[in-house]
Amino acid sequence: MANVLTDLAADIYKAADVVGRELVGFVPSATINANGSERAAKGDIVRASFTREASAVDVSESMTVPEGTDQTVDNKTLTISNARAVQIPYTGEDILSLNNGIGFETVYGDQIKQAMRALVNEMESDLATEAYTNASRAFGTAGTTPFGSDFSEVAEVRQILVDNGMPANDGQASIVMNTVAGTNLRQLAQLQKANEAGGGELLRQGTLLDLQGLMIKESAQVQNHTAGTGANYDTNLASPLAIGATDIAVDTGSGTILAGDVVTFAGDTNKYVVGSPLSGGSFSINDTGLRQSLADGVDVTLGGDYTANVAFHRAALEIAMRAPAVPEGGDSADDAMTVVDPFSGLTFEVRVYKGYRKTMIEVAASWGVKAWKPDYIALLLG
Repeated sequence: MANVLTDLAADIYKAADVVGRELVGFVPSATINANGSERAAKGDIVRASFTREASAVDVSESMTVPEGTDQTVDNKTLTISNARAVQIPYTGEDILSLNNGIGFETVYGDQIKQAMRALVNEMESDLATEAYTNASRAFGTAGTTPFGSDFSEVAEVRQILVDNGMPANDGQASIVMNTVAGTNLRQLAQLQKANEAGGGELLRQGTLLDLQGLMIKESAQVQNHTAGTGANYDTNLASPLAIGATDIAVDTGSGTILAGDVVTFAGDTNKYVVGSPLSGGSFSINDTGLRQSLADGVDVTLGGDYTANVAFHRAALEIAMRAPAVPEGGDSADDAMTVVDPFSGLTFEVRVYKGYRKTMIEVAASWGVKAWKPDYIALLLG
């Protein structure tokens, strides 16, 4: 195989450095499972095991060693659901024309930069959607941007996470917000004063500092959720649901309840996030389920449209990324190389295909995302 990419490698890596500075928050906050030496086909499965909560027993002295309590280890899967590429064609005349002007290498580097930017934005959007639709609970007011007067909302979403058992002191939890919320946060006087904020980074460089044990990040791909049309629903239960229950049966109402909707139950101040939409008279909420018992005939209120700012622990969300599959023995590519984005850790493959007086350069990746632990994810409504 000809080594046609060697002379262009510097441009590729330079482009990767620039792309790593794009406004992304979910990718660097999630677990990145990237392997440049492996390939994956669309539909491939990544498996992970998860242990359940343990049950304690009384210690009882005996000359016989107890059998112990059997435990179930759950198996969860992540699917490689995307195989995407940006393809850049060039004729010989195109290259000659560019070399007579600004230069092929300069334009080529910019095109690689834009290709990576497009793919990273898709991955960021997938992670943002996976995160918010799997959140355990929510805080804030739908349609109202947080941090209008202070940053108390950070402490509120942190409380949801630590109440769910999230590790609080390992420095792996983040809150990812859109730039509107970020602007509100930057304008808070108490954060702009170096003596109160503990430094002048926000005032001088606009850097959002960690707050309440959460890393503060912004993303251009924070999702806007359009709520369902459901109204006047009541719970329809044969017996009260216990704390931790997730399946909710309802009746009397009308309209849709969608995944990602925020619901409340009369007498319960918690805001729950819908995991599975209303179907056949019931819907489900995400783990950890109900925070208090729920009786029959209780009013169900559906929240409005919102911007899905998300707080989560790195262990809650993963992106698995590989180079796309190729046939055994290779395809007609003249050369190929793998580029790892040094900022995001994401892996891209660059391949060159030669035709008749024409070349096609492809930047490609396969990936899938998974919210492994909804109890480590919380919404901050905007």
